Amino acid sequence: MSGVVSSIITNSAAMVAVESLNSINSSLQQVQTAVSTGYSVNSASDNGAAYAVAQSVRTNMSGLTAANQQLGDTQGLISTTSTALTNVSNLMQSMDATLVNLSSSTLSTSQKAQYVAQFSSQLQNVKTFITSASYNGIALIGSSSGTLTPTSATFTSAALTVTTDASGSQMSIASTNLAGVYGALSAIGTSLATLHAGASTISGYLNATGSFTGAVGSVGGFMNTYGNLTNQINNQITYNQNKMDSLSNGLGAMVDANMAAESAKLQSLQIQQQLATSSLSIADQSPSLLTKLFP
Repeated sequence: MSGVVSSIITNSAAMVAVESLNSINSSLQQVQTAVSTGYSVNSASDNGAAYAVAQSVRTNMSGLTAANQQLGDTQGLISTTSTALTNVSNLMQSMDATLVNLSSSTLSTSQKAQYVAQFSSQLQNVKTFITSASYNGIALIGSSSGTLTPTSATFTSAALTVTTDASGSQMSIASTNLAGVYGALSAIGTSLATLHAGASTISGYLNATGSFTGAVGSVGGFMNTYGNLTNQINNQITYNQNKMDSLSNGLGAMVDANMAAESAKLQSLQIQQQLATSSLSIADQSPSLLTKLFP
């Protein structure tokens, strides 16, 4: 004899249909969430281990993004500083030519006065280049608040540190106060204007150990320093970006939904849902059929 009991109290078929429909609806909800968000792992309830790792990777990527923003700001500062140093270096080429002309004893007093005035004007431009080399209120070679006189040069500048990665590693950016360079050039200008330096004295500024030659060498060294820093920062930014790309790829492989597979699964579950609903409807009608047994 069959173990199936015809009852209006207990409807086993309906119970099975309800459980099946609930299971299908739960799966369908997960697939719909994956389709709408693009993620197969949206929360810790989906896959606790994968979600924890994904959150750690996202935190790392956020730190790298912030580091690259800071490095970008530092790029702007160093670029501004390098531009100022390049302008100073270019101008010193013209100042060198002025001193070479003044070193000639064939110049008349009027001609010498014109060259002295030219040197003074060039020196003023040097001061402008130095004191305007600031970025976002920060100056590495001398801010405009410096006190400049013919015999004294005091510039305000400060070294800084910048975070380079998500681990908090830092790079030191040294300040290069151009007080010494400006002071040497200013002293030469004072000598030309007030002491009326002779040709031999002016030639001394230009020889291998002369003050002007030393100033030229100092500016060249500063340009090399900031040029190297520019390359270092560019390389760090590139490295951080490449690392973020790798982390993003790994993160995608871990939590991104396979949209082609999810689409196929969605259609399959929708069909199963329709069938389960039909099955439940049929099961719900079974008790009413028993009334026909009682005419």
